Order: sequence, then structure tokens, then C-alpha cells
Amino acid sequence: MFKFGGLNMEVYLDNAATTRPRDEVVEAMAWALSNLYANPSSLHKKGLEVEKEIRESRKIVAKALGCSEKEVVFTSGGTESNSLAINGVIGANRRLGNHIITTKTEHKSVLNSFNELSSKGFDVTYLDVDSLGFISLVQLKESIRPETILVSIMHANNETGTIQPINEIGEIIKSVNKNTFFHVDGIQGFGKIKFNVKQSNIDTYSLSGHKIHGPKGIGALYIRGGVKVQPFLLGGSQENNLRAGTENVPGIIGLGKAVSLKQEEQIEKMKELKTYMFDLLKSSIENIHFNNDNNDRFTPHIINVSLRGVRSEIMLHSLEQDGIYVSSGSACTSRKKDFSHVLKAMGLKNDLIDSAIRISISSTNTKEEIEYAVDRMKTHLYDLRKIIKR
Repeated sequence: MFKFGGLNMEVYLDNAATTRPRDEVVEAMAWALSNLYANPSSLHKKGLEVEKEIRESRKIVAKALGCSEKEVVFTSGGTESNSLAINGVIGANRRLGNHIITTKTEHKSVLNSFNELSSKGFDVTYLDVDSLGFISLVQLKESIRPETILVSIMHANNETGTIQPINEIGEIIKSVNKNTFFHVDGIQGFGKIKFNVKQSNIDTYSLSGHKIHGPKGIGALYIRGGVKVQPFLLGGSQENNLRAGTENVPGIIGLGKAVSLKQEEQIEKMKELKTYMFDLLKSSIENIHFNNDNNDRFTPHIINVSLRGVRSEIMLHSLEQDGIYVSSGSACTSRKKDFSHVLKAMGLKNDLIDSAIRISISSTNTKEEIEYAVDRMKTHLYDLRKIIKR
């Protein structure tokens, strides 16, 4: 803890990587561990009690997505959800063709799946993005062919918060080829963007618990009714025969509780804090470059900014000494030396990429924390620039 204005400060601003579980979530999971210990597949009373609680969580998630509870499959998290959607849909519908489409700025769980499919003979189109990370709807339309099986485009980018126009994308896909499936990686969008899967022509949509103050190790996949998906975990008949294995009951209960906690109020609080920090950074620190913007085309929780002249890793560890935690990009790739593939695809020069940090806000943050973070960032940046210029 560190003092700022008489307050003890530990400022966690890496919420796009993961969030702290809410107290209500922890309590719900502890209750489930103590009371819902029976196997939900068992036919006796104790098993049926567990199955009932799982069904309640499924209803909560389904309501938030705007779909039927029968269309929600629980998984181990976002990566599994994306993999099941991509590989499962393609595996079950291989006869439709061998062409698939995604973007150059997807999460690695999507890109690596597409790269693997490419090595197996699938023809992959990687859509370009503009300087703010948006795809071209014209390029998308021109890329869809009669043999296109699947288009996978993330709802919101995990490094910049860029929100793709999912409704328009869905309309274009289905108007050009009604047999092409549309998968959306919603892991950074769910709980941050108001939307309804039924209004977007989405066939599959993935989400993860630990991005919304729920537990790690649990996620969900929306699969539109009638869409055929080939399972890759074989065994029992759990999750409508799509994911074998005894359910993660405490995780499912925790996810349901997290989703139920007034998402709209959290969105408004994040918007307020993002605007406050955006304006404070602009007015307080010279010679910086914002790699996203503060409007409704971007999520309310992510600021991506390049602090010219100072490498992101140096700034990250300098802030860490003051109890402030940010990221140099995606948590899945930030430990590696490679430049961000997202910022590269957006056309940023290497010096801007190398000095970019991702600040990701939660509704649990405060204005005092924001003020402290910007104050320390300004001080470190001034000192480090002086040292580097020597």
C-alpha cells in the first residue's frame, strides 16, 4: 500500500487481464462448495438439487445474452469457448467448404486456431483494420465466398477496446451467404456493451467469468439453436452432449452471481472513470499518443496510450513500485518480447508500439485511484525521459 493525499493506495488497472471476484461471488462459491457437493448427473435428491442450481445460473447467463437457456453451454473459460465454437462448427459442417475468415487483431485463442486450420489445408482470409482497429465492411463483404464456412470477429478488442459493428457484420455475412456461420469472441465485450445475440445474426458467442468479477476456470458459449457443433471433449452427456465431464459447480454458481450483479450500473461507472482518466492524461502529460478513443465505439474500460520515449516494460515496473498495476498489452502475450500484433495491424510505428501501455478500469476503481495513477505516471515519465536523453 502507498499513501496519496493521506490515503493508502493500491491501484489495480489491469482489469482486461482479469478482475478481482466480487465478495458476493466468493460467498456464492463458498456456499456451493459446502452445500452443492453432489454430482449433478446423479438421479437422487442431492444431485437434482445441484442440477437445479446450475439451471438457475444458466438462466441468468441466457437472460443477459438474450437467448434461451438451452443455447448456453458452460466451458472452462474463453479459450475453450472460442476453440469449441471455431473447431466445433467447422468440424460439424466441413462439407460446406474450406474457406474461413477472421481479422488480424483477434485474440491468440482465435488466431492460433485459424493458423492451425490453415496448416490443415483451410483457406484463411485475415481482414485488415484501420488506424483505430476497425475492419472494412467492404473488404468483409468482398471476402465472403460460396465456400466460406465461418467468419470469426471479436466483439471488442482486448488491447484497444475497439468495438466492431457486430450488427452490421452479421447482416452482411447472412446476406452474402446464409450458410456461413458467424462466431463472435465476446470475452472483452460481455458485461461492457449492451447487446442481444438474437439481434446480431450471431451463431456462437463466447464469454469468460474472470473478466466480469467472476471466477477463473469458467466460461460459457452461446450456440444458436439448430447450429451443429462437433464436441472435442468426449465422455459423458453433460452440457447437451457438447462438453463431457462433471460440471464445475462452484464456478458455474460464481459465474451466475457475477452476471446478475447489475451490469448496466457497472458500465456507467466505468464510462465515468474512463472519461475522467482520459481527460486527466490529456491535460497532465505531454507528448503522449492515444491508440484508442473515448466514445461509444470503444469499450468503457480500456485506455491504450503510448508514452513516447519510454518503453512500456520500464513504465510498467516503475508504476508497480508505487502499487499501480497496468499492462503492456494482452496478458497472454505481454511476457513475450514481440511487438503487439494488434497495434502492428493498426499501422503504428515501432516507437509507439514499444511505449504503449494498456490501462483497464473496473467499476470498483475510484477517482482518487485515477488521480494517484496519473500523478505517478507523470512523475516517472518526466524522470525517465530526462535519464534517457542524457
